[in-house]
Amino acid sequence: MDTKLKLLAIETATEACSAAISVNGEISVRYEFAPRQHAELILPMVDQLLAEAEIKLANLDALAFGRGPGAFTGVRLATGVIQGLAFAADLPVIPVSTLATLAQGAITESQTLISAIDARMGEIYWGLYKVNQHNIVMPVGEEQISKPALIHTPGGGQWYGIGSGWQTYHEILQDKLKTQLIGFSGERYPHAKDIITLAIKDFHDGKAVSADAALPVYLRNKVTA
Repeated sequence: MDTKLKLLAIETATEACSAAISVNGEISVRYEFAPRQHAELILPMVDQLLAEAEIKLANLDALAFGRGPGAFTGVRLATGVIQGLAFAADLPVIPVSTLATLAQGAITESQTLISAIDARMGEIYWGLYKVNQHNIVMPVGEEQISKPALIHTPGGGQWYGIGSGWQTYHEILQDKLKTQLIGFSGERYPHAKDIITLAIKDFHDGKAVSADAALPVYLRNKVTA
């Protein structure tokens, strides 16, 4: 991890609300499972982290946020908050996939992961990831939204499932994947500390954008909270 990069990240795309800050290689976090309370929680979390790190917002190198997919209101909240902070402090922003963040948090379970978030309306947001030599998840194909029974993996292989989609639709997903599935955890949620890891890589890969270009990803035209 880049110990020189000073970075703040937020994640509000699911029922869990979190923020994390990395300063001098030290990561501090705030996390709370609090459905529908993110709007009240996220800015106080940010303020607490900045105060504890004894750093001003403007002295950070960049901001990062979970760009979705996820709950419409949560993704929209993270986007609005991070744009506001970025405009105020004139900082670049790194949008990070919520599905990738979820997978990054589970790399100790497997090197091949299927992130799945309950998208309501009988569907899931899902993506496939493999862990590279630097312990960073890399996407295998595009992020998708579909009925759980339509999930598929290229070339077979064995996979570990992570996320709320597995909690809601584990029977369908298990039946679909059969022996390809080596296990799953449906009670895991994306965490801002894992955004930090992915955002550092993306920052060095030149993927930071201006505040007005920090856009959400919903994957469906018809959204639900």
